[in-house]
Amino acid sequence: MIIFGIRSAHIHSEPIKAAACPSCGRQGIFSIHVYRKHAHVFWVPMFPIGKKGFSQCQHCKNVLEPKEMPNAVKAEYEQVKSNSKGPIWQFSGLGLFAILIAVAVYANNKNSKLDLEYLQTPQVGDVYEYKIESGRYSTLKVVEVAGDSVFVSPNDYEINKRTKLDEIDKAENYGELSYSISTKELKEMYDSGEIFDVNR
Repeated sequence: MIIFGIRSAHIHSEPIKAAACPSCGRQGIFSIHVYRKHAHVFWVPMFPIGKKGFSQCQHCKNVLEPKEMPNAVKAEYEQVKSNSKGPIWQFSGLGLFAILIAVAVYANNKNSKLDLEYLQTPQVGDVYEYKIESGRYSTLKVVEVAGDSVFVSPNDYEINKRTKLDEIDKAENYGELSYSISTKELKEMYDSGEIFDVNR
């Protein structure tokens, strides 16, 4: 279950001299308090989504929302809110997300380089994960290598999710049947996306 929502963080407070308080009638000082809202996932801040705030009379402590403020106080409030900058940590979720993407891209590139290396230098026991024309997935296991010819044994089973191929990649699922594929053909199958991973 994903837990997400909206929270607020205090970012600035500032005293201002303004008109009389509508509550106690005293001419004096108001304090403006500004908060910035942010979306969070599992309580990790993702990104800010706006600022809000209120004013408070320093004499009677009455709190006013923007729509309740006298015009002079509201003008000061808008100015203070506009100048208030929020903390960078409210973007920390996006930062973590960017790092995860970078790590995933790096790992994928590294895996692709290994796949190409394995295709160029096949070894007995290598397993090629591939997509069947029907849209299902299965595996081929290398049982012999002779020059540019790679002899593979097809898996007796297919599966409808590529992430579940480890469930059928078992020794007992490969029979006696095998056939030859050239290293050039293997590379072409990989480039076309028919073979999408090589396990060694």
